[in-house]
Amino acid sequence: MEYKDAAEPLKKAATDPSAENKKLNKSQQLKQVFKEYGAVGVSFHVGISLVSLGIFYLAVSSGVDMSTVLLKLGFSEASLQSRMAAGTSTFVLAYAVHKLFAPVRISITVVSVPFLVRYCRKAGFFKPPAP
Repeated sequence: MEYKDAAEPLKKAATDPSAENKKLNKSQQLKQVFKEYGAVGVSFHVGISLVSLGIFYLAVSSGVDMSTVLLKLGFSEASLQSRMAAGTSTFVLAYAVHKLFAPVRISITVVSVPFLVRYCRKAGFFKPPAP
């Protein structure tokens, strides 16, 4: 009978940071970025959220039928009906669509902030990390 090392998956997770990120859900990943990169992570996410809300407001106020667009992107009919009621204001509709795209914004933040901080450190804008 062959015995396998029970700690093998733990060793792999400890040495492979991407494996650790795959186990965390999106909000946990975002919290980890905020904890590790502080104000840069928060500022980047708030900035991207404001841009996202502005783009969706502009689209809705321009007359784009957002329910048709979202159905073509693969969102389910049930999730659209629960988020977007008929006769809502432009801002409320834009905000609902903005909230549907939260996983996309979180993913962009989680991927982009480490690269942004690394670039700023190389350029001399930020101090190098403490050892």
